[in-house]
Amino acid sequence: MGGLKTTETAQNVNTLLNNISEDNIKKEVTNKSPKIWGDNSIIGFGNYSYFRKNNKTEFKWFNIGFAPRKTKITLYLTCDLTEKEVFLKKMGKCKWGKGCLHINKLEDIDLKMLRQLVIEVKDNSY
Repeated sequence: MGGLKTTETAQNVNTLLNNISEDNIKKEVTNKSPKIWGDNSIIGFGNYSYFRKNNKTEFKWFNIGFAPRKTKITLYLTCDLTEKEVFLKKMGKCKWGKGCLHINKLEDIDLKMLRQLVIEVKDNSY
């Protein structure tokens, strides 16, 4: 198995942010410096190393990731969101997987609850 396709880069975060029309999650919530990861599509805050269970290979990953897309916003969180289903249903219109939260537009959700979720994940990150 090869390495991860998404790795930290030296790309300028402001270049990516300037292409976003909505004000999104910022450094003030995460208290970590933003870095571009992958193909200029994910802003990662903080980082940690982890080992894959199957082959014990060590990888570097971000604590919280933010991917602004044309059709949705994706947050990558270091927690199992399936354990937070009741909370997420109260937050508003969104979809989620184990570690990804998908939001069509910020108006669809309660931003205070989103902030609470990000702070909780940040405080409990690996």
